[in-house]
Amino acid sequence: MPTTYITKQGETIDLACYRHYGRTADVTELVLAANPALAASDAVLPMGTRILMPDAPPSPAARPLVSLWT
Repeated sequence: MPTTYITKQGETIDLACYRHYGRTADVTELVLAANPALAASDAVLPMGTRILMPDAPPSPAARPLVSLWT
């Protein structure tokens, strides 16, 4: 379920994504698509900006470690 995130002082879009989702890969683009007005704002968002955080796709599975010497 999408939630609303309220920015803190000095936050950027990717930092807000990291704080909300725990990652930026594959979610920053989703947030920008859900909030088209954010792309026109400055890099540092004003404090108190409301951002709609859509549901994120699941994190990709970790790749198995390949060892050349076993």
